[in-house]
Parts: sequence; C-alpha cells; structure tokens
Amino acid sequence: MKAIVHKEREGLKGLFYQEMDEPTKKEGQVIIKLKAAGMNRRDVALLHRHKSDQPPLIMGSDGAGVVEAIGDGVHHVKVGDEVVIDPSLGWQKKSDAPPKGFEILSMPDHGTFAEYIAVPAENVEKKPAHLSWIEAGVLPLAALTGYRALFTRGQVQKGDTVMLPGIGSGVLTYVLMFAKAAGARVIVTSRSEEKRQKAVKLGADVAIPTESDWNEELKNESVDLLIESIGRATFHKSLGIIRKGGTIVTFGATTEDKVDIDIRKFFYGQYNLLGSTMGSHEEFKEMLSFLEEHHIKPIVDSVFQLSDHQEAFTYLRDSKNFGKIAFELE
Repeated sequence: MKAIVHKEREGLKGLFYQEMDEPTKKEGQVIIKLKAAGMNRRDVALLHRHKSDQPPLIMGSDGAGVVEAIGDGVHHVKVGDEVVIDPSLGWQKKSDAPPKGFEILSMPDHGTFAEYIAVPAENVEKKPAHLSWIEAGVLPLAALTGYRALFTRGQVQKGDTVMLPGIGSGVLTYVLMFAKAAGARVIVTSRSEEKRQKAVKLGADVAIPTESDWNEELKNESVDLLIESIGRATFHKSLGIIRKGGTIVTFGATTEDKVDIDIRKFFYGQYNLLGSTMGSHEEFKEMLSFLEEHHIKPIVDSVFQLSDHQEAFTYLRDSKNFGKIAFELE
C-alpha cells in the first residue's frame, strides 16, 4: 500500500511517499481502508522527534474510513461500517489526566497517512452522517483536544466570554464553533487580517490583531476563559487580559515553552491556570454527540493527495491554514 513514511533523516528531508506492507489484523483490532486523513501540528513535531535510527514510521493521527476486517474478540464493529478513528490510545474513561501507558496514534505505532491502518476496535466510532469523508477525516485529534480544553477543563458556561489568541489552527477553529454553540461570546486574535475576517464569518464576536494592545482593544470586555496555545509569545498578554478569578487553559506552545510568572500578581488575581492534553474516548463520544446535535462541520482549508506530502507539510509548518488540512485517499 502507498503511505507517507518518515525515515533515515530528521525533518522534511526524511519524508517519503512509498510502498509499505498492509497491516494484519490482531485480536481486538480492526483494519480500516482509509478514505481521508487529517494533519495536525503534531505531525510537524514528529519530523524531529522521530529519529533517523528508528524504524520507518507511517505518519498521521487523524483518519476516517470503512472497516475492512475485524480481529477476534471484536463485536461492536462489523465489516462495512463507516467509522472515525479516535487517536487517543489507552485512555477510555474521562479522568483528571491521561493514564499510564497513554499514547497518541502514530509513534510508536503506524499512523493514518496510508491506504490502510490497524487500530484497536475500542478506538473507532460511527462516522457522523452529516459529515463528508474529508470532514470526518480531519475531525478527531483537534476536535477532541478542543472539546476537553473548553468543556472538561475550562467548564465553559452559556454567557461566558471566551478568548482565543492565534485563531486559525484546527483546534481553535473547533473551539470557536463549540463555544458559540454553547452560547458563549468569543474574542479572537490573529496577525492575519484575512484570518480575523474568516473568524468573524465563523461566528467570532470580536477579532483583534495579536500584536495590538489587548487591554486597550478590549477595555470594555471581561474575559472569563482564555484558551492558550501559543506559549511564551502571548502568555503574559493572556494573563493580563483575563478577569480576576478567570481561567486560562493551555494545551500547546507554538512558540517557546518556558514562561516566567509574577507569582504574587498571579495569586492576588485569583487566577486559574489549567493544562489540557487530548482527551479520553468517553470525551470523544461526547464530542461526536455535540457535533451532531449542533450540526457542526469542520473547517477544511486545503485538501492534498498523499503524493503531495512535501507541499502539505510545508503549508502546515508555515501556519498558512485557517482550519484543517486533509489528505484524500479515495
């Protein structure tokens, strides 16, 4: 089968479009013929985390397709089912943090940028009927991450004001749609005027430049919950705009990881700072139900073929996207 494989060299130079052996079914697993797969920032990070002396790795954590074969012990899934893959491995029940042994699909296991994949049957769910294959393929990782950050960790309530610095990523476009569906007011920032305009069309109530003075721009706003994914470049501005007693949920750092905090200012402000990573399969099912209830569809920026892997990875690396990037496998 054809697949996007990382091997031999770190970075983009280690990406190849080549033949790989088709997976074989094991007990408790299903074989899925993939129709579409979605890209995430994690895919770019793995180009450097996956080392040249490690075995070749099929990239990709997101995917949707048709069940082609089932292993022994699988009863709730049958051949021919149209499914989406939950990439959160080993985390079934909602909990404060991932359990020991938790992994994300693709590294160490092979991922979804291929014609076929073998995954645990407990990690597949029925594809929402209102989604196309492309929309379903780009759904899992980012939508699950956004759902847990906003609802489980952030505890968003109807009427809250939610702020999303750096709108444009797959996760934040989902959070924008989820927050609006939950009855929240949403403020976004971006360095790109085009992305700010797209966010307003998607439902954002206020859109300001990331490099602007947030306190001046938002002097008439009170931010209850801020979802932070940029890191050092915006963290102090984020902490400075949250109302006293407000909450920051952080799930990523596209800039530097380390941040210094004025701890006295922090505790006098009664702020809440919460970390969030991916989510459980229980939350994955909750997310799918929420999606169907509100008829939410992913925002798809671009669709590539597997053979266009270099162009697709460069496009994501350079953050040119507003929404999700897909590989079409049909």
